[in-house]
Amino acid sequence: MSKTISGFSKLSKSDKIDWIVDTYFPNNRNAKGVLMQYWNTDVKLQQLHDEFIENTISNYYLPLGVAPNFLINGKTYTIPMAIEESSVVAAASKAAKFWLDRGGFTAEVISTKKIGQVHFKFNGNQQHLSSYFAFIKPRLIEEAKHITANMEKRGGGILDIELRDKTEAIKDYYQLHVSFETLDAMGANFINSCLEQFAKTFKSGALDFDGFAEDERHIDVVMSILSNYVPDCIVRAEVSCPVEQLSENNGVSGDAFASKFVEAVKIAEIEPYRAVTHNKGIMNGIDAVVLATGNDFRAVEAGVHAYASRNGSYSSLSHAEVKDGIFTFWMEIPLALGTVGGLTGLHPLVKLALELLDKPSAKELMQIVAVAGLAQNFAALRSLTTTGIQQGHMKMHLINILNQFGATDSEKQNLVEHFKTETVTHNAVVQALKNLRN
Repeated sequence: MSKTISGFSKLSKSDKIDWIVDTYFPNNRNAKGVLMQYWNTDVKLQQLHDEFIENTISNYYLPLGVAPNFLINGKTYTIPMAIEESSVVAAASKAAKFWLDRGGFTAEVISTKKIGQVHFKFNGNQQHLSSYFAFIKPRLIEEAKHITANMEKRGGGILDIELRDKTEAIKDYYQLHVSFETLDAMGANFINSCLEQFAKTFKSGALDFDGFAEDERHIDVVMSILSNYVPDCIVRAEVSCPVEQLSENNGVSGDAFASKFVEAVKIAEIEPYRAVTHNKGIMNGIDAVVLATGNDFRAVEAGVHAYASRNGSYSSLSHAEVKDGIFTFWMEIPLALGTVGGLTGLHPLVKLALELLDKPSAKELMQIVAVAGLAQNFAALRSLTTTGIQQGHMKMHLINILNQFGATDSEKQNLVEHFKTETVTHNAVVQALKNLRN
Protein backbone atom coordinates (compact mmCIF):
# COMPACT_ATOMS: atom_id res chain seq x y z
CA MET A 1 0.00 0.00 0.00
CA SER A 2 1.26 3.49 -0.89
CA LYS A 3 2.32 5.63 2.06
CA THR A 4 1.63 8.87 0.18
CA ILE A 5 -1.78 10.49 -0.10
CA SER A 6 -3.32 13.50 -1.83
CA GLY A 7 -5.88 15.70 -0.07
CA PHE A 8 -5.30 14.24 3.40
CA SER A 9 -6.21 17.50 5.16
CA LYS A 10 -9.64 17.47 3.50
CA LEU A 11 -10.57 14.05 4.93
CA SER A 12 -12.77 13.76 7.99
CA LYS A 13 -11.01 12.99 11.26
CA SER A 14 -12.35 9.44 11.17
CA ASP A 15 -11.14 8.90 7.61
CA LYS A 16 -7.71 10.29 8.51
CA ILE A 17 -7.42 7.75 11.32
CA ASP A 18 -8.60 4.90 9.09
CA TRP A 19 -5.93 5.76 6.51
CA ILE A 20 -3.21 6.02 9.17
CA VAL A 21 -4.20 2.69 10.75
CA ASP A 22 -4.62 0.83 7.45
CA THR A 23 -1.34 2.18 6.04
CA TYR A 24 0.99 2.08 9.04
CA PHE A 25 -0.58 -0.37 11.51
CA PRO A 26 -2.11 -3.19 9.41
CA ASN A 27 -1.18 -5.80 12.02
CA ASN A 28 -1.94 -3.73 15.12
CA ARG A 29 -5.58 -4.13 16.08
CA ASN A 30 -5.15 -1.79 19.04
CA ALA A 31 -3.84 1.24 17.10
CA LYS A 32 -7.23 2.82 16.39
CA GLY A 33 -8.41 2.20 19.93
CA VAL A 34 -5.28 3.84 21.39
CA LEU A 35 -5.83 6.95 19.28
CA MET A 36 -9.53 7.17 20.11
CA GLN A 37 -9.24 6.51 23.84
CA TYR A 38 -7.62 9.91 24.28
CA TRP A 39 -10.49 11.78 22.62
CA ASN A 40 -12.43 13.95 25.01
CA THR A 41 -16.01 12.82 25.58
CA ASP A 42 -17.10 16.47 25.62
CA VAL A 43 -17.70 17.04 21.90
CA LYS A 44 -17.22 20.82 22.04
CA LEU A 45 -14.01 20.51 24.04
CA GLN A 46 -12.67 17.92 21.60
CA GLN A 47 -13.54 20.18 18.64
CA LEU A 48 -11.64 23.00 20.34
CA HIS A 49 -8.56 20.77 20.57
CA ASP A 50 -9.02 19.51 17.01
CA GLU A 51 -8.90 23.09 15.71
CA PHE A 52 -5.66 24.08 17.46
CA ILE A 53 -3.67 22.44 14.62
CA GLU A 54 -4.24 20.74 11.29
CA ASN A 55 -4.67 16.99 10.74
CA THR A 56 -5.55 16.25 14.38
CA ILE A 57 -6.06 12.53 15.02
CA SER A 58 -5.96 12.42 18.83
CA ASN A 59 -4.86 14.29 21.94
CA TYR A 60 -1.39 13.82 23.41
CA TYR A 61 -1.46 14.08 27.18
CA LEU A 62 1.28 15.28 29.51
CA PRO A 63 0.89 15.23 33.29
CA LEU A 64 -0.04 18.60 34.79
CA GLY A 65 1.41 18.86 38.28
CA VAL A 66 1.91 21.64 40.78
CA ALA A 67 4.85 22.76 42.89
CA PRO A 68 3.65 24.57 46.05
CA ASN A 69 5.38 26.85 48.57
CA PHE A 70 7.10 29.24 46.13
CA LEU A 71 7.64 32.55 47.91
CA ILE A 72 8.39 35.16 45.23
CA ASN A 73 8.77 38.84 46.11
CA GLY A 74 6.83 38.22 49.31
CA LYS A 75 3.89 36.46 47.61
CA THR A 76 3.26 32.72 47.85
CA TYR A 77 2.55 30.74 44.66
CA THR A 78 1.65 27.21 43.71
CA ILE A 79 3.21 26.82 40.27
CA PRO A 80 1.63 24.65 37.54
CA MET A 81 4.05 22.45 35.58
CA ALA A 82 3.32 20.32 32.50
CA ILE A 83 6.12 17.80 32.02
CA GLU A 84 6.76 14.06 31.71
CA GLU A 85 10.15 13.83 33.47
CA SER A 86 9.56 12.10 36.77
CA SER A 87 11.75 14.09 39.15
CA VAL A 88 11.15 17.68 37.97
CA VAL A 89 8.06 18.64 40.00
CA ALA A 90 9.44 16.93 43.11
CA ALA A 91 12.75 18.78 42.80
CA ALA A 92 11.08 22.15 42.24
CA SER A 93 8.83 21.60 45.26
CA LYS A 94 11.78 20.64 47.43
CA ALA A 95 13.74 23.73 46.38
CA ALA A 96 10.70 25.96 47.00
CA LYS A 97 10.32 24.56 50.54
CA PHE A 98 14.05 24.97 51.21
CA TRP A 99 13.97 28.67 50.31
CA LEU A 100 10.57 29.34 51.89
CA ASP A 101 12.29 29.25 55.29
CA ARG A 102 15.18 31.42 54.07
CA GLY A 103 13.37 34.47 52.69
CA GLY A 104 12.13 33.04 49.40
CA PHE A 105 13.00 34.16 45.87
CA THR A 106 13.28 37.68 44.52
CA ALA A 107 12.69 38.49 40.87
CA GLU A 108 12.58 41.58 38.70
CA VAL A 109 11.97 42.31 35.05
CA ILE A 110 14.87 44.37 33.73
CA SER A 111 13.56 45.05 30.21
CA THR A 112 10.79 43.87 27.87
CA LYS A 113 11.91 44.90 24.38
CA LYS A 114 11.19 42.47 21.53
CA ILE A 115 12.64 42.45 18.03
CA GLY A 116 11.41 41.93 14.48
CA GLN A 117 13.23 42.37 11.17
CA VAL A 118 12.54 43.05 7.52
CA HIS A 119 15.36 41.39 5.56
CA PHE A 120 15.95 42.88 2.11
CA LYS A 121 18.45 43.22 -0.73
CA PHE A 122 19.40 46.59 -2.25
CA ASN A 123 21.88 46.91 -5.13
CA GLY A 124 22.65 50.60 -5.03
CA ASN A 125 24.34 53.49 -3.24
CA GLN A 126 24.31 53.01 0.53
CA GLN A 127 24.05 56.78 1.18
CA HIS A 128 21.01 56.96 -1.08
CA LEU A 129 19.43 54.12 0.92
CA SER A 130 20.14 55.91 4.21
CA SER A 131 18.49 59.06 2.87
CA TYR A 132 15.50 57.04 1.73
CA PHE A 133 15.18 55.39 5.15
CA ALA A 134 15.18 58.79 6.92
CA PHE A 135 12.47 59.92 4.49
CA ILE A 136 10.27 56.81 4.71
CA LYS A 137 10.57 56.06 8.46
CA PRO A 138 7.65 58.28 9.60
CA ARG A 139 5.50 56.81 6.83
CA LEU A 140 6.37 53.25 7.94
CA ILE A 141 4.98 54.03 11.37
CA GLU A 142 1.96 55.93 10.02
CA GLU A 143 0.87 53.25 7.56
CA ALA A 144 1.03 50.62 10.30
CA LYS A 145 -1.36 52.60 12.55
CA HIS A 146 -4.31 50.34 11.73
CA ILE A 147 -2.31 47.49 13.26
CA THR A 148 -0.73 49.33 16.20
CA ALA A 149 -3.67 51.49 17.36
CA ASN A 150 -5.05 49.09 19.98
CA MET A 151 -1.58 48.17 21.27
CA GLU A 152 -0.70 51.86 21.57
CA LYS A 153 -3.87 52.54 23.59
CA ARG A 154 -2.61 50.03 26.16
CA GLY A 155 0.86 51.62 26.25
CA GLY A 156 2.75 49.43 23.80
CA GLY A 157 3.62 49.54 20.13
CA ILE A 158 6.67 50.29 17.98
CA LEU A 159 9.66 51.57 19.94
CA ASP A 160 12.09 52.23 17.08
CA ILE A 161 13.05 51.28 13.53
CA GLU A 162 16.70 51.13 12.48
CA LEU A 163 18.36 50.56 9.11
CA ARG A 164 21.19 48.06 9.47
CA ASP A 165 23.87 47.46 6.87
CA LYS A 166 24.84 43.76 6.69
CA THR A 167 26.63 43.90 3.33
CA GLU A 168 29.95 42.78 4.82
CA ALA A 169 28.35 39.42 5.58
CA ILE A 170 26.11 39.05 2.51
CA LYS A 171 26.29 41.12 -0.67
CA ASP A 172 23.55 43.79 -0.88
CA TYR A 173 21.91 42.60 2.36
CA TYR A 174 20.22 45.09 4.71
CA GLN A 175 17.66 44.99 7.52
CA LEU A 176 14.95 47.08 9.00
CA HIS A 177 15.60 46.21 12.65
CA VAL A 178 12.48 47.02 14.67
CA SER A 179 11.94 47.02 18.44
CA PHE A 180 8.51 46.57 20.01
CA GLU A 181 6.71 46.65 23.35
CA THR A 182 3.84 44.16 23.41
CA LEU A 183 2.80 44.36 27.09
CA ASP A 184 0.88 41.24 28.25
CA ALA A 185 0.86 39.64 24.80
CA MET A 186 3.76 37.53 23.58
CA GLY A 187 3.14 39.56 20.42
CA ALA A 188 4.25 37.26 17.60
CA ASN A 189 1.23 37.92 15.36
CA PHE A 190 1.26 41.64 16.15
CA ILE A 191 4.96 41.97 15.33
CA ASN A 192 4.74 39.94 12.13
CA SER A 193 1.75 41.95 10.91
CA CYS A 194 3.64 45.20 11.51
CA LEU A 195 6.72 43.89 9.71
CA GLU A 196 4.78 42.80 6.64
CA GLN A 197 3.19 46.25 6.49
CA PHE A 198 6.61 47.89 6.80
CA ALA A 199 7.92 45.74 3.95
CA LYS A 200 5.01 46.75 1.72
CA THR A 201 5.42 50.47 2.46
CA PHE A 202 9.22 50.34 2.21
CA LYS A 203 9.16 48.61 -1.15
CA SER A 204 6.42 50.72 -2.76
CA GLY A 205 7.80 54.01 -1.44
CA ALA A 206 11.14 53.41 -3.17
CA LEU A 207 9.48 53.60 -6.58
CA ASP A 208 8.79 57.34 -6.14
CA PHE A 209 11.79 58.47 -4.08
CA ASP A 210 13.65 61.28 -5.88
CA GLY A 211 16.95 60.48 -4.15
CA PHE A 212 17.29 57.17 -5.97
CA ALA A 213 18.76 56.72 -9.40
CA GLU A 214 16.43 54.95 -11.80
CA ASP A 215 18.18 51.59 -11.36
CA GLU A 216 18.08 51.85 -7.51
CA ARG A 217 14.31 51.90 -7.08
CA HIS A 218 13.90 48.14 -6.76
CA ILE A 219 14.06 46.77 -3.22
CA ASP A 220 13.89 42.99 -2.97
CA VAL A 221 12.26 41.97 0.32
CA VAL A 222 13.49 38.49 1.30
CA MET A 223 11.31 38.00 4.38
CA SER A 224 9.67 39.79 7.29
CA ILE A 225 9.66 37.96 10.63
CA LEU A 226 10.00 38.44 14.38
CA SER A 227 13.08 37.20 16.20
CA ASN A 228 12.88 34.74 19.07
CA TYR A 229 16.22 36.06 20.25
CA VAL A 230 15.24 38.66 22.86
CA PRO A 231 18.41 39.74 24.70
CA ASP A 232 16.64 42.94 25.79
CA CYS A 233 13.62 41.14 27.27
CA ILE A 234 15.33 40.11 30.49
CA VAL A 235 14.22 38.89 33.90
CA ARG A 236 16.43 38.27 36.95
CA ALA A 237 15.70 35.70 39.65
CA GLU A 238 17.73 35.33 42.83
CA VAL A 239 18.00 33.63 46.23
CA SER A 240 20.39 34.46 49.06
CA CYS A 241 20.96 33.71 52.71
CA PRO A 242 23.77 33.60 55.27
CA VAL A 243 26.08 30.66 54.57
CA GLU A 244 25.38 29.03 57.92
CA GLN A 245 21.70 28.66 56.96
CA LEU A 246 22.71 26.26 54.18
CA SER A 247 23.72 23.52 56.62
CA GLU A 248 21.35 20.55 56.79
CA ASN A 249 20.98 17.33 58.73
CA ASN A 250 23.25 15.40 56.36
CA GLY A 251 26.54 16.17 58.04
CA VAL A 252 27.49 18.85 55.47
CA SER A 253 28.25 22.30 56.88
CA GLY A 254 26.94 25.46 55.26
CA ASP A 255 30.49 26.53 54.35
CA ALA A 256 31.27 23.19 52.70
CA PHE A 257 27.97 23.15 50.83
CA ALA A 258 28.37 26.73 49.55
CA SER A 259 31.98 26.18 48.49
CA LYS A 260 31.20 23.07 46.47
CA PHE A 261 28.03 24.60 45.00
CA VAL A 262 29.89 27.69 43.78
CA GLU A 263 32.61 25.51 42.25
CA ALA A 264 29.98 23.48 40.39
CA VAL A 265 28.51 26.66 38.90
CA LYS A 266 31.97 27.92 37.92
CA ILE A 267 32.57 24.69 36.01
CA ALA A 268 29.34 25.23 34.09
CA GLU A 269 30.44 28.79 33.30
CA ILE A 270 33.60 27.66 31.51
CA GLU A 271 32.88 24.11 30.27
CA PRO A 272 30.29 23.84 27.46
CA TYR A 273 29.82 20.08 27.90
CA ARG A 274 28.73 20.72 31.50
CA ALA A 275 26.91 23.97 30.67
CA VAL A 276 24.49 22.29 28.25
CA THR A 277 23.33 19.80 30.88
CA HIS A 278 23.36 22.50 33.57
CA ASN A 279 21.10 24.73 31.47
CA LYS A 280 18.91 21.80 30.46
CA GLY A 281 18.11 21.46 34.16
CA ILE A 282 17.08 25.12 34.25
CA MET A 283 14.87 24.56 31.21
CA ASN A 284 13.20 21.59 32.94
CA GLY A 285 11.57 24.12 35.24
CA ILE A 286 11.08 26.86 32.68
CA ASP A 287 9.58 24.73 29.90
CA ALA A 288 7.17 23.02 32.28
CA VAL A 289 5.63 26.33 33.37
CA VAL A 290 5.77 27.85 29.89
CA LEU A 291 3.87 24.84 28.53
CA ALA A 292 1.34 24.84 31.38
CA THR A 293 0.57 28.52 30.73
CA GLY A 294 0.08 28.11 26.97
CA ASN A 295 3.27 29.84 25.87
CA ASP A 296 5.74 28.86 23.14
CA PHE A 297 8.43 26.76 24.82
CA ARG A 298 10.30 26.23 21.51
CA ALA A 299 10.75 29.98 21.12
CA VAL A 300 11.84 30.31 24.74
CA GLU A 301 14.35 27.45 24.36
CA ALA A 302 15.87 28.89 21.20
CA GLY A 303 16.18 32.38 22.67
CA VAL A 304 17.60 31.23 25.99
CA HIS A 305 20.27 29.00 24.44
CA ALA A 306 21.29 31.76 22.02
CA TYR A 307 21.66 34.06 25.03
CA ALA A 308 23.83 31.45 26.77
CA SER A 309 26.21 31.72 23.78
CA ARG A 310 26.19 35.52 23.46
CA ASN A 311 29.83 35.92 24.54
CA GLY A 312 31.17 33.47 21.96
CA SER A 313 31.10 30.28 24.03
CA TYR A 314 28.14 28.38 25.46
CA SER A 315 28.02 29.02 29.21
CA SER A 316 25.96 28.65 32.36
CA LEU A 317 22.85 30.82 32.65
CA SER A 318 23.07 30.86 36.44
CA HIS A 319 25.78 32.17 38.74
CA ALA A 320 26.71 31.83 42.42
CA GLU A 321 29.00 33.50 44.90
CA VAL A 322 29.75 33.83 48.60
CA LYS A 323 30.51 37.38 49.68
CA ASP A 324 30.78 38.67 53.27
CA GLY A 325 29.24 35.45 54.55
CA ILE A 326 26.22 35.63 52.24
CA PHE A 327 25.50 32.93 49.67
CA THR A 328 23.82 34.28 46.50
CA PHE A 329 22.53 32.27 43.56
CA TRP A 330 21.03 34.13 40.60
CA MET A 331 20.16 34.06 36.93
CA GLU A 332 19.31 36.59 34.22
CA ILE A 333 17.53 35.15 31.18
CA PRO A 334 15.53 36.37 28.18
CA LEU A 335 11.83 35.42 28.31
CA ALA A 336 9.19 36.61 25.84
CA LEU A 337 5.91 35.47 27.37
CA GLY A 338 2.26 36.39 27.16
CA THR A 339 -0.84 36.10 29.32
CA VAL A 340 -3.29 37.22 26.64
CA GLY A 341 -3.70 35.89 23.09
CA GLY A 342 -2.77 32.50 21.67
CA LEU A 343 -3.87 29.53 23.78
CA THR A 344 -4.15 31.61 26.97
CA GLY A 345 -7.81 32.38 26.31
CA LEU A 346 -8.70 29.11 24.57
CA HIS A 347 -7.26 26.09 26.36
CA PRO A 348 -9.28 25.35 29.53
CA LEU A 349 -6.26 24.05 31.47
CA VAL A 350 -4.17 27.05 30.45
CA LYS A 351 -6.86 29.39 31.74
CA LEU A 352 -6.96 27.40 34.98
CA ALA A 353 -3.15 27.49 35.28
CA LEU A 354 -3.12 31.28 34.90
CA GLU A 355 -5.92 31.59 37.44
CA LEU A 356 -3.90 29.39 39.82
CA LEU A 357 -1.12 31.98 39.48
CA ASP A 358 -3.61 34.76 40.31
CA LYS A 359 -3.94 35.91 36.69
CA PRO A 360 -0.43 37.36 36.35
CA SER A 361 0.65 40.06 33.92
CA ALA A 362 3.30 39.09 31.37
CA LYS A 363 5.96 40.64 33.61
CA GLU A 364 4.76 38.68 36.63
CA LEU A 365 4.72 35.47 34.60
CA MET A 366 8.30 36.18 33.47
CA GLN A 367 9.31 36.36 37.13
CA ILE A 368 7.47 33.16 38.08
CA VAL A 369 8.94 31.21 35.17
CA ALA A 370 12.47 32.42 35.87
CA VAL A 371 12.14 31.43 39.52
CA ALA A 372 10.94 27.94 38.53
CA GLY A 373 14.09 27.58 36.40
CA LEU A 374 16.38 28.80 39.17
CA ALA A 375 14.71 26.49 41.71
CA GLN A 376 15.15 23.52 39.40
CA ASN A 377 18.82 24.37 38.91
CA PHE A 378 19.34 24.76 42.65
CA ALA A 379 17.74 21.38 43.33
CA ALA A 380 19.91 19.65 40.71
CA LEU A 381 23.16 21.23 41.93
CA ARG A 382 22.26 20.52 45.52
CA SER A 383 21.86 16.82 44.68
CA LEU A 384 24.95 16.69 42.47
CA THR A 385 27.22 18.21 45.10
CA THR A 386 25.87 16.13 48.02
CA THR A 387 24.11 12.78 47.49
CA GLY A 388 24.50 12.56 43.71
CA ILE A 389 21.77 13.07 41.11
CA GLN A 390 20.78 9.45 40.56
CA GLN A 391 19.54 8.68 44.05
CA GLY A 392 16.59 11.04 43.91
CA HIS A 393 16.03 10.75 40.17
CA MET A 394 15.87 6.96 40.11
CA LYS A 395 13.61 6.85 43.17
CA MET A 396 11.14 8.93 41.17
CA HIS A 397 11.70 6.77 38.10
CA LEU A 398 10.93 3.58 40.04
CA ILE A 399 7.17 3.78 39.45
CA ASN A 400 7.72 4.27 35.72
CA ILE A 401 9.77 1.06 35.56
CA LEU A 402 7.16 -0.84 37.58
CA ASN A 403 4.37 0.43 35.31
CA GLN A 404 6.38 -0.68 32.29
CA PHE A 405 6.25 -4.26 33.62
CA GLY A 406 2.60 -4.12 34.70
CA ALA A 407 3.18 -4.17 38.45
CA THR A 408 0.03 -4.34 40.59
CA ASP A 409 -0.70 -1.80 43.34
CA SER A 410 0.44 -4.24 46.03
CA GLU A 411 3.64 -5.01 44.12
CA LYS A 412 4.34 -1.28 43.79
CA GLN A 413 3.84 -0.73 47.53
CA ASN A 414 6.12 -3.65 48.36
CA LEU A 415 8.91 -2.55 46.01
CA VAL A 416 8.73 1.15 46.92
CA GLU A 417 9.34 0.06 50.51
CA HIS A 418 12.12 -2.30 49.39
CA PHE A 419 13.99 0.40 47.45
CA LYS A 420 13.97 2.89 50.30
CA THR A 421 17.22 1.24 51.34
CA GLU A 422 18.41 -0.14 47.99
CA THR A 423 19.92 1.47 44.90
CA VAL A 424 17.38 1.84 42.11
CA THR A 425 18.55 0.62 38.69
CA HIS A 426 16.48 -0.78 35.86
CA ASN A 427 17.99 -4.25 36.27
CA ALA A 428 17.59 -4.17 40.05
CA VAL A 429 13.91 -3.28 39.78
CA VAL A 430 13.23 -5.98 37.18
CA GLN A 431 14.99 -8.59 39.33
CA ALA A 432 13.19 -7.50 42.50
CA LEU A 433 9.84 -7.70 40.74
CA LYS A 434 10.72 -11.12 39.38
CA ASN A 435 11.74 -12.32 42.86
CA LEU A 436 8.52 -10.97 44.34
CA ARG A 437 6.38 -12.73 41.76
CA ASN A 438 8.24 -16.00 42.33
